[in-house]
Amino acid sequence: MIRHALFAWLALAVPSVAQDCAPVTHRDRVFTVCTADLATQKVTLHLNGPDGQPLGSFEALERAVEAPIVFAMNGGMYHQDRRPVGLYVEDGVQTAGMVTQAGPGNFGMLPNGIFCVRADRADVFETRAFAADPVACDAATQSGPMLVIDGALHPRFLPESPSAKIRNGVGASDDGGTVYFVISDGPVTFHEMGTLFRDVLGVRNALFLDGSISRLHVPASGRRDPGRTMGPMIAVTER
Repeated sequence: MIRHALFAWLALAVPSVAQDCAPVTHRDRVFTVCTADLATQKVTLHLNGPDGQPLGSFEALERAVEAPIVFAMNGGMYHQDRRPVGLYVEDGVQTAGMVTQAGPGNFGMLPNGIFCVRADRADVFETRAFAADPVACDAATQSGPMLVIDGALHPRFLPESPSAKIRNGVGASDDGGTVYFVISDGPVTFHEMGTLFRDVLGVRNALFLDGSISRLHVPASGRRDPGRTMGPMIAVTER
């Protein structure tokens, strides 16, 4: 009920051209929540351009995507040469493999997860559960850590953690028809971001995409966050 009331208020408070993305204050932190409705919108992943080189920027993404972009966001962790760190699927073609073992950094802080888009729905899966029972994804990106796992916060998140950064993540509704892309407008902890997905958006599974390099592009509102060259990017377009 809280979630429905929140977005009903946002629909009235935000001009129609920018309804897809709106500010949400949670625990005295401001986030931008962008909502994709898969009944009318399409979610795609993009890494390389026609020349085989990484696109790297929202400007290059706009040239590569045929349909007008509603909003776009960085879409997962990557190596120095822009290659995805974990599983990566674009247009049904897998170009990077899944990583299931623990490792250094946020990506290796298990459980991590996979954002998977299919023809009629999108989901966030815990990586080892996905490996045990995989599905065919039209688009997929692996990152970590999971923010919310079956309704519970990642066990290593601490409410008093001193680690606060600009961060972004993704989660989907239980029926897979609505996808929530979230970016913080200032430094936040993993715990603050996880509770936003769980307690405000009502998401049972959510995935951290990246931190510090996190960026959002919303053409209708003129927002185009500056920053470093990106690896995978997520685009939301009208069907």
